[in-house]
Amino acid sequence: MNALIASLRGGLVVSCQAAPDSPLRSPDIMAALARAARAGGACAIRANTPEDIAAIRAALDLPIIGLWKQDIPGYDPYITPTLSAARAVLAAGAHVVALDATLSPHPEGRSAADLISALKRDGVLVMADVSTLEEGIAAGVAGADLISTTLSGYTPYSPQQEGPDLALVRALSRAISVPVIAEGRINTPEEARAALDMGAFAVVVGTAITRPEVITSRFVR
Repeated sequence: MNALIASLRGGLVVSCQAAPDSPLRSPDIMAALARAARAGGACAIRANTPEDIAAIRAALDLPIIGLWKQDIPGYDPYITPTLSAARAVLAAGAHVVALDATLSPHPEGRSAADLISALKRDGVLVMADVSTLEEGIAAGVAGADLISTTLSGYTPYSPQQEGPDLALVRALSRAISVPVIAEGRINTPEEARAALDMGAFAVVVGTAITRPEVITSRFVR
């Protein structure tokens, strides 16, 4: 197993991202959040946009799982949907590229498998974000180094639920040899622990740690 991937085993990856309209929307602030996550024991950072990735890379030495969310008219894939986006993420300093690995058609006439294969030919570490068992198996066959449950609940054919899709974590962990990363709607340490118990190699948490506006609204409600 690649040494960088091995370093994630049993650990917490903190996703440091901010919506375009968030008061935290600044590469410097994302870098500060990443430093705080490292101080708390995070084993890696997940970050969006080349600007944020570059700022975080300059601020600390943890592994960075990079992505670039792009809304391309006519296409559903949103997380690093093109090869050019993936290469920009790499150029900014990401150690791993995260991309949409759903079965929906991607721009540029490519499929998720095409993107994964092209990046693997260049020696790139790839995290495939999926929403179903079928997609996870397909991403593993294509050569992805990590399979993440990120998109469960964000495709119309995956379970629509408030909490994390622990059933998908368990099913993927049993079906494939590729490390499975639990991500999506993990809101408590207990849910993170449960994901590991279901077979997750590591856990990604974002909103519950790095989006104070959402955390505040939960207390207000």
